[in-house]
Amino acid sequence: MAALLKKNRDTSAESRYIYMTQTPVPRLITTLAIPTIISMLVTAVYNAADTFFVGRISTQATAAVGLVFSVMAIIQAMGFACGQGSGSYLSRMLGKGDMEEANKMASTGFALALIIGALMAVLGILFLDPLCRAVGATETTMEDTRIYMRIILLGAPFMTGQFVINNQLRYQGSAVYAMVGLMAGAVINMGLDPLLIFVFDLKVAGAALATVSGQLISFIVLLIGSMRGGNIHPSLKDVHLNAHFLKEIFNAGVPSLFRQGLAAVATLLLNNAAGTYGGDAAIAGMSIVTRTLMFVSSALIGFGQGFQPVASFNYGAKLKSRVREGFLFCVKYGTIFLVLVGSLCVIFAPHIIRFFRDDWEVIAVGTIALRWQACALPLMAVIVMTNMMFQSMGKGLQASLTSSMRNGIFFIPLILILPRLLGLFGVEITQACADVLSACFAVPMAAAELKRLKEP
Repeated sequence: MAALLKKNRDTSAESRYIYMTQTPVPRLITTLAIPTIISMLVTAVYNAADTFFVGRISTQATAAVGLVFSVMAIIQAMGFACGQGSGSYLSRMLGKGDMEEANKMASTGFALALIIGALMAVLGILFLDPLCRAVGATETTMEDTRIYMRIILLGAPFMTGQFVINNQLRYQGSAVYAMVGLMAGAVINMGLDPLLIFVFDLKVAGAALATVSGQLISFIVLLIGSMRGGNIHPSLKDVHLNAHFLKEIFNAGVPSLFRQGLAAVATLLLNNAAGTYGGDAAIAGMSIVTRTLMFVSSALIGFGQGFQPVASFNYGAKLKSRVREGFLFCVKYGTIFLVLVGSLCVIFAPHIIRFFRDDWEVIAVGTIALRWQACALPLMAVIVMTNMMFQSMGKGLQASLTSSMRNGIFFIPLILILPRLLGLFGVEITQACADVLSACFAVPMAAAELKRLKEP
């Protein structure tokens, strides 16, 4: 029996190798990207559903959910870091045919994420009030922020765990299982939101409970999918929290941590600046813009995540020309997509903001910010794909640098400077300015790497 199981695994691994290295690159990326785009959009739904329904309560409740988003982003960042770090390495090992090493990495990455999620939950609840003040809660938003954040923190282990399994499944080429897991949670979240918020009159607490319930369901479904749908399966005996595996997770995962962790810091600074120069309405308006553009960036990142397993697998198999071809394909069609979506956002900006919160002060702030960010939106394609290419190839330094630009290296100084010079308008244009500067650095870095990939 053991010999038969080993033969089946070897046959499956060989079929996966042929599929990942011989399928035409555009078709392969498109096939893998469709479920990952859906998965990322589902993640955006998690983050936007509460904003939509809470927007029916009050401007202060909408602001509170926006404030807690920075904490959620940090939790998600830790999950993505463990998932991307372990997923990139195990995919390269699969490209080399080393199943044992891939299994150890999958188990280690999953265990590490659960430990980190549990620690974040305990520490966050112990220091709840200081954390609420740190994210920008005011006297009018403090109570809602406290209620929402406490419940969200309880779900931290499930959130970090689900993102690890999702990424590991994608890197194996099993993107459909990853998609199904996240969709299951999203359905639960959206179904429970109106029920708990309005029918049971739990208000902000109901929104938080709906989100955590969705995360728990996603975690369970993804764990089952990992056991059934992937080439490798996490197990306790394969957990090795040693220097070798932690280094590999750190090397490929830190760029994701920088990208999403800095996004959380950026959101925190943005909320503080918005509150200082425009009050609760400005916080609500900027939060709605952030959630709206998350749908767009999620689709782009999902497209890039279809490219990542192709890049890492083929890079491990020494097929560099396929990595280059995949990058150019994603940048081209990603830019076209963002031009179209950005144009729609510019035209319909007031209507988009009003959909979430029908408050003229919120709409005024959100409309200006959304239009400016929409104009810079097409630049995201080359920024994001450059980061993903470096990350997939295990080039941690370059990946960390490119992942830090939009929400860190450029955004943080700008959000500290522009509002002082231009007031609320400085808050509204900061992200667009950061995107322009990021693209100016990403393009030459990508060009240099593409030249190296072209060499034999």
